[in-house]
Amino acid sequence: MSRDLPWLEKNFGFMGASSDYGSCSKVILGLPMDSTTSFRPGTRLAPARVRGVSEGIEEFSIYQKRSLLDIDFFDGGDVVLPWGNVAESLKRIESTVEALLNQGKQTVCIGGEHLVSLPLIKAYRRHYPDLVVIQMDAHADLRQEYLGEELSHATVMRHVVQVLGPQRLFQLGIRSATEDELEFAEGRTYLYLDQLLNAVDSVKEQVGKRPVYITLDIDVLDPAFAPGTGTPEPGGFSSRELLQVMHSLKELQVVGFDLVEISPPYEKGDNTSILGAKIVREALLAY
Repeated sequence: MSRDLPWLEKNFGFMGASSDYGSCSKVILGLPMDSTTSFRPGTRLAPARVRGVSEGIEEFSIYQKRSLLDIDFFDGGDVVLPWGNVAESLKRIESTVEALLNQGKQTVCIGGEHLVSLPLIKAYRRHYPDLVVIQMDAHADLRQEYLGEELSHATVMRHVVQVLGPQRLFQLGIRSATEDELEFAEGRTYLYLDQLLNAVDSVKEQVGKRPVYITLDIDVLDPAFAPGTGTPEPGGFSSRELLQVMHSLKELQVVGFDLVEISPPYEKGDNTSILGAKIVREALLAY
């Protein structure tokens, strides 16, 4: 954000973001895409809404004893995406993140549907050959195709496995999958069915010192805690448990993070978006 327009920062940038791009090692990007959403669309509105409500939380984290004012991060705005053109949208996301990584930046991205994670992980994989991915999600997202489409929010993690290779995807919190997805996961992913906080120690031990990308689908939480999502799945976890997991993963070498599947139209009071802002704050401070 330009220094001569500081009043725009509060309305259009994430709370506490710096206006000096050059001095910042972390960049927030919005990825407003929901082209393959199959149940309740609206996640393309999440980046703007999460930014908008971020002023409702504190810059200071009582969990980490740090403030956003203590770090330098830049809000780069949204990647401009042609609505409905999946291939071009993914191409633009990947090239944008690639350029940021080439400049030594680390990204914290706000989706958008979960398919946006694929181009992010592809770009990160080129920069970190030993990359592993931790997915927190209600759904396995390992389908070969969904509704006739191979590129879908329901197939994204199958593509990620193809990008990374076997046994480099750790899937936490999964409580919805098809029989075919479970069969595909065998020998290819570390699948922690219906486990979140109690899986963290095992994950950390297996990941070791390898670089980690974290992708967080808000529907890993029970709809009682995050009603504003496109495909709510009952029987999930609490926001407190999720924050505990995020803080525990600080011990790993986390190099990138995204938050996806917040859908503002399906809630009252912005509760899910406010939770999203808090998650972004904790990610910025932790990783």
